[in-house]
Amino acid sequence: MSADTPRRIIVLRHAKADWPNHVDDHERPLADRGRHQAPDAGRWLADSGIHPDYVLCSTSQRTRETWKLAAHELPKRARKTVYEGRVYDASPGEIITVLQETPDEYTDLLLVGHNPGVLGLTQVLAGDEGDADALNRLRLGGFPTAAIAVLGFTGPWKSVEPGVAKLEAFHTPQE
Repeated sequence: MSADTPRRIIVLRHAKADWPNHVDDHERPLADRGRHQAPDAGRWLADSGIHPDYVLCSTSQRTRETWKLAAHELPKRARKTVYEGRVYDASPGEIITVLQETPDEYTDLLLVGHNPGVLGLTQVLAGDEGDADALNRLRLGGFPTAAIAVLGFTGPWKSVEPGVAKLEAFHTPQE
């Protein structure tokens, strides 16, 4: 792949999680609503023609469940899925570091993570660039559970840095 390769970062916040008693935050499962949201997110990706070839998923129970349910709705499997502990409770800068390590053979990366990291990452990467309606909805509504941001940029993964991308789409479960 060359330096002018178009790439996408698809950011998916985990679906709605439950708050059971005596369960560590990392081990929180999806709530009933989340078990409906996650397949809906997968259908939106499929209907939008988005087929990630590389998945970076937090190691938390709720992100792993979200990805498993969403993945079942996609017409083809991602070539590689990495469960990455550094994505759990990560800042935008920490997530960018992980993104920069992506092998350049992949063009469409799906990140399954948590707020506030996914909101901050999307805002930092896109700034004010991209679809005006999507940017406005992101600014006004935040990044609810099972929301998806699609960011486009050109270049190698090591070039991911603040302001490098454009927000192409933003989908929330309420839509």
